[in-house]
Amino acid sequence: MSCPDPWADLKRHTAARIALGRSGASQPTAAWLQFSLDQALARDAVRAALDVAALQAALAAHALDAIAIESAAPDRASYLRRPDLGRRLSPRSAAVLAALPAAAAGSIAVLVADGLSAAAAQAHALPLLLALRPRLQAQGQALGPVVIATQARVALGDAVGALTGAAAVLVLLGERPGLSSPDSLGAYLTWAPRPGRSDAERNCVSNIRPAGLPHAEAARRLAWLLAAARRLGASGVALKDESDAPALQGPARYGTIPP
Repeated sequence: MSCPDPWADLKRHTAARIALGRSGASQPTAAWLQFSLDQALARDAVRAALDVAALQAALAAHALDAIAIESAAPDRASYLRRPDLGRRLSPRSAAVLAALPAAAAGSIAVLVADGLSAAAAQAHALPLLLALRPRLQAQGQALGPVVIATQARVALGDAVGALTGAAAVLVLLGERPGLSSPDSLGAYLTWAPRPGRSDAERNCVSNIRPAGLPHAEAARRLAWLLAAARRLGASGVALKDESDAPALQGPARYGTIPP
């Protein structure tokens, strides 16, 4: 008489590899094939190129005109081997951004970047921005210049924010793919961006995708963080995410912030 597998009931709650079963001393064929497929999808996500023209057209259809730039990494191989190049603008990109009119006071620059998963930026950046825009408008904040960058790391947003004169920069970047999430988008907020900011001076909302954190919920959290950062004048470790604090607990530490 076989004993019931205590893990089997938990499997329906997670995409993690649990309760795979076994065939002799090995994994069942179906589990091994699924692992091979997921590994291939993750590798493809890292290598795939962002379709900048298609993303620009999709953004423009919603009145979000975007400028295309690139980091100092000349190609994907260099980007993967030299993270430092992905944190710096190419000379052409720096000149393009420096020539732009100054951003409106208090505006939020947006950098949409391929990162380690172009598929994430391609699929989720626009839905997230469309969910975020009305929340920012309700708070009196405006989306500033939208920039699309290739071969980009998170810190590239510091230079973008500084050159455009934005109050803050929001970097929407494809995160390192996992074996169950090749299309996960991360959103990184930095108040008063400038080159040399550290990761401790940023706030991050991660795993943005339908199977993770939905676009609407991510937009709610980001709007809360942006409003709190404006009141505090800082982001990162100085800004605790209290967006889920019950309203009955009274005003947040950073002043009254809309839900």
